Amino acid sequence: MAEMKSNWKIISPFHPEFDMNRCDYENGCRICAGECSFGEISLKPVKGKNGEVIYRPWANLSACNACQRCVKMCPQNAIHIRHEPMHTSHGYWTTYHVHNIWRQAGSDGGVLLVGTGATGPQRRYFDHMMFDACQVTNPSIDPLREPMEIRRYLGMKSDHYGGEVGPQLKLEVPIMFGAMSFGAVNLRVQEAEAIATKAVGTYWNTGEGGFHKNLRQYGSNTIVQVASGRFGVSEDYLKSAAAVEIKIGQGAKPGIGGHLPGEKVSEAISKTRMIPEGTDALSPAPHHDIYSIEDLRQLIYAIKEATEYEVPVSVKISAVNNVAPIASGIARAGADIIAIDGFRGGSGATPLQIRQNTGIPIELAISAADRRLTEEGIRNTVSLVASGGVQSSSDVLKAICLGADAVYMATPVLIALGCGMCQRCFTGKCPYGITTNKPGLAERLDVKEASQALKNLLHAWGEEIKELMGSMGISAIEALRGNRDRLRGVGLNSEELRILGIKHAGD
Repeated sequence: MAEMKSNWKIISPFHPEFDMNRCDYENGCRICAGECSFGEISLKPVKGKNGEVIYRPWANLSACNACQRCVKMCPQNAIHIRHEPMHTSHGYWTTYHVHNIWRQAGSDGGVLLVGTGATGPQRRYFDHMMFDACQVTNPSIDPLREPMEIRRYLGMKSDHYGGEVGPQLKLEVPIMFGAMSFGAVNLRVQEAEAIATKAVGTYWNTGEGGFHKNLRQYGSNTIVQVASGRFGVSEDYLKSAAAVEIKIGQGAKPGIGGHLPGEKVSEAISKTRMIPEGTDALSPAPHHDIYSIEDLRQLIYAIKEATEYEVPVSVKISAVNNVAPIASGIARAGADIIAIDGFRGGSGATPLQIRQNTGIPIELAISAADRRLTEEGIRNTVSLVASGGVQSSSDVLKAICLGADAVYMATPVLIALGCGMCQRCFTGKCPYGITTNKPGLAERLDVKEASQALKNLLHAWGEEIKELMGSMGISAIEALRGNRDRLRGVGLNSEELRILGIKHAGD
């Protein structure tokens, strides 16, 4: 009788296919097998022309995640990835849902984990908004011949001349690199971020994994986090950076904590996080000293005291339905910056159902928060940073028009370093050396080349932002903050337009 465990067998939907007319295996090429970190490609012994044993690449049909590493590294361009998923004949119970149930039924009943951001069918509102360009009565501006100001300052401002102004972060571009911790990503990634942000004049975020000693020289362009696990937090840690961010939540997993498995906690990570080597790094869902806005205010001012009121304090929250009153409370609690992370925010590891079904889009959240703070007359007391699903420079500018002062981007950083979005960050087997510290893989990322790629990306987006501003006849980005008149909706219903605060195209 066949074993019942075959009932739950799932064939990987992806596998490499080799063009043996191009493949150079007869001359001993084994690059693809060496580059495959997931174990999908092995070497099969075959008899050569002269009777000797040679090895040809072989697809195991079990572990391919479509990372494309073998495709990119093959010197003969002899590999491409085929997509042949197992199908069901049912219209409602799709392959996606059936496979997820099989995976859980055939395992130990564990939670399904996944990396990167949500892939759900929910509407991406950035794609349904257009900029209102200028023509004759309000001429456009040529950014190649006229000065364009895209510098931003984050922190408490004053409503009147001579009023109190808090410590500020100065951004030469309205973009910062979002939180990705050491352990979740390779230390080389953080070093590349630090070098790039220092060169361009913006900031990167350490995430909740502490601030490695080798990167302290970049403190003037670094934002450090205080998360529920308090990893790496000390007075020196707080004073080492340009800003401190209290992480309450993140878009990829609202309402739940974090977990870095013990097998990933190496000696370097343990020292940076200040936890024993080999132990799980668990971040509880709530801060166990924050159960009210008053508790949050106490932590904000404890950090301000510890840093002698010289650096801004940010509070990061995930985008949820009551984000507007939450933002109001945080502003009144004394935060200088509020970072709001939409449900499409990425993560190294998050439960699949959490990622796909919790939180709300950043477009709706940032607009609601900006309007609430403006209505209450406290908008200038705090800066707003939008994140979660930002894919391009136009998304950056649309977020600013909806009320953000600047944006965080994180997934574009990984993609700029070569990430193929295979969604297996949590395995520690990243074939590009990005989300792993495993020897042999981590070294695949070259810090010099990575930092240059990130500088290129920031420069390109900055130039595109200037072009977009010029098309709207605006030369200073401050004039676009919360300027919803420069946006028009396409294919949105009246309720969506009301929440976003924009008019429909043609109106």
